[in-house]
Amino acid sequence: MKAGIALVRKELAGIYSREEIESFIFLIFEKLKGYSRTQFLLAKDDFLNPEDQDGIAKIVARLKKHEPIQYILGMTEFYGLPFYTIPEVLIPRPETEELVQWIIQENKLAKPTILDIGTGTGCIPVSLRKNIPESTVLACDISAICIETTHRNAELNKCDISVFEFNILTQTPEVNFPEVDIIVSNPPYVRESEKLLMGKNVLDFEPDLALFVSDNDPLLFYQRISDFAKTHLNVGGKLYFEINEAFGSECYSLLQQKGFSEVILRKDIHGKDRFIAAVLLKTVENNDYQ
Repeated sequence: MKAGIALVRKELAGIYSREEIESFIFLIFEKLKGYSRTQFLLAKDDFLNPEDQDGIAKIVARLKKHEPIQYILGMTEFYGLPFYTIPEVLIPRPETEELVQWIIQENKLAKPTILDIGTGTGCIPVSLRKNIPESTVLACDISAICIETTHRNAELNKCDISVFEFNILTQTPEVNFPEVDIIVSNPPYVRESEKLLMGKNVLDFEPDLALFVSDNDPLLFYQRISDFAKTHLNVGGKLYFEINEAFGSECYSLLQQKGFSEVILRKDIHGKDRFIAAVLLKTVENNDYQ
């Protein structure tokens, strides 16, 4: 094993940070050998057969092209749960775990009906269903591949959620939504102009559809989902978003203008405006919803 570890360190040096490389090493051996972290630490003198060596070399070659480790291994962890990851679906982010934690903390003792809009891997609805025991959870996405992946991840984590196709921008196909207590969304929010700030691992491999929004209308999804929430949330229902750090005050004003109350803007662990929540305290006129 020591030779395999040395190979990974040598080949990836200068491409990734030392911390990233050490993380990759554990994930590689966890995938190839099924090691827990303790087993990995105890097995460093173990012999690697030719098949293991070949597997390591292939993974390293893909990492050198900046392909995300989550796609290479086909798995990732989110909120302590395993999730399948494929290149057509956005990789769950650690920041989104903070959004999930916020929702769980505020609603763990309730029996809410929850809708996740733009579900991707299903990391949000699956994590909420597992941690709010008496919840009813629905999830929708425009992408058939995301819907299939969410189904797979719900089965993997042995939880029941309802998953279906829905495009929030076009309101198609027609869906008979129940009234819900919580609507959550981590929609596309990276402006096209911000591509210059992003790495090859994102730009070359992750789906544009799940990431980017026009510079001319960066709050498009927040506007549409907020209007949708006004007609589908129960009175007293809550709306939660993950947001672009550059638009915290704009999202705050948007929700106030739409008639929501108790708007809270929250920073992530890096001190960036990343999440916002609001409450629908009364039925709101919805003349601008299309």
